[in-house]
Amino acid sequence: MRGLPWPAKVYLVVVIGAAAALVGHSLLAGHLFRSGEPGTLLVLALLFLVCESMPTLLNVEQFAVSVSFSAALAAVVLVGPEGAALVGLTAVLSVRPGLPLVKRLFNGAQFAICGYVSGQAYLFFGGVAKVPTVNAFEALIGPYAVAAALFVPLNIVLTLTMVWLATQVRAEELPVSGMTQFLLSYFGYATFGLLVAGLWATVASISAVLVLLPLFVARWAFGQYHAQQRSYDATIAALCQAVETKDYYTRGHCTRVSLASTMIAQEIGMGVERLRAIRYAGMLHDVGKLGVPTKVLQKDGPLTEEEFAAIQLHPMRGLEIVRGIDFLDEAFAGIMHHHERHDGRGYPMGLAGAEIPEFARIIAVADAFDSMTSDRSYRGARPVEVAVAELRKGAGTQFDPEMVAAFVRALEREPWQPPRTVSPPPSDVRETTTKDHDDPTMPIEVVGGP
Repeated sequence: MRGLPWPAKVYLVVVIGAAAALVGHSLLAGHLFRSGEPGTLLVLALLFLVCESMPTLLNVEQFAVSVSFSAALAAVVLVGPEGAALVGLTAVLSVRPGLPLVKRLFNGAQFAICGYVSGQAYLFFGGVAKVPTVNAFEALIGPYAVAAALFVPLNIVLTLTMVWLATQVRAEELPVSGMTQFLLSYFGYATFGLLVAGLWATVASISAVLVLLPLFVARWAFGQYHAQQRSYDATIAALCQAVETKDYYTRGHCTRVSLASTMIAQEIGMGVERLRAIRYAGMLHDVGKLGVPTKVLQKDGPLTEEEFAAIQLHPMRGLEIVRGIDFLDEAFAGIMHHHERHDGRGYPMGLAGAEIPEFARIIAVADAFDSMTSDRSYRGARPVEVAVAELRKGAGTQFDPEMVAAFVRALEREPWQPPRTVSPPPSDVRETTTKDHDDPTMPIEVVGGP
């Protein structure tokens, strides 16, 4: 708690204090066991604790997902708001490895608040806090839906507020987009709490096992999927780092081209799987430079025809390097053809117009834009407005006009953040490159043979 900013400390104390007041009031008023048996409360608390101790980490920073709130919502029906609050409070006892005490306290407190508030809403809209009979199951669906619709957003708001105060980031930088991606999943999981409550009348505590065991299998599969995605990302990052060690001035180029490519792809309406592929393609578009001699990439002055031919081969060499990586899929086309031109004067195959794969047409625009807006050894970064003007100038000749227009629209909606100014490297690692084959305003000079 020492490292938290004071607003976060105040918020933490308020949340914990509110939860303690709710549970304490329930104990003093004798409401805790007014509906349901103590055994029911104990089973639900244990179920909640097991689920909370086994979350699935997501690709959204600082967040994990578990199905514990299914048990909390089942408690709303079976043991009432006070019991649901106590069930949520057991998150303090989570055995999740490496979880600090402060986070345990906050998690327990916010789950207790969510359980109590949603439980009160359940009662207000006609729900009855007891084990439902078979013929009364339909009557609790409406109140339960209200409880779930309140529990899930309240849980997210309490959590995001803590993240905002603890990290002191701007509100627009909060991972809201990531949270909304699995908000519907939360509501889907909430239905399992209703099933637990409905089956309790016939098979009692076994209902939790019958309903949630498949969820644990799904949770494991979900975790394996995200672990695989993290492994993919690590592989791509390692290849990018290898490429960028060849040129001091291109640090971060692959990442920025990937970002710009994704912006264009989103603008033209690509689906989720293709967005992932274009992101990989943008990061690996220059991986073929690993097969080009460093002295050629860093040569000061005009290139010979042989040296220029070596540079023109880098898209094909890139394809050779990554051909065995199955998950890249459509990214292969972007890596192979990102130096083709719309007028057919590009390389390596001289494709034109619609012959050029869509991924390659996207990356060509993103690649040129980042090259123009980044520092190079022979010039400083150009302003975004100048780079956009150059893209428009080259639309129809070097670039696909549709992709240029899509990128301009994306930039209007989401302004580009140019990379930081690059300080000159130490003299022992300074490159002497004076031309950039990605920059349309600085064409490479080629000298003919004798």
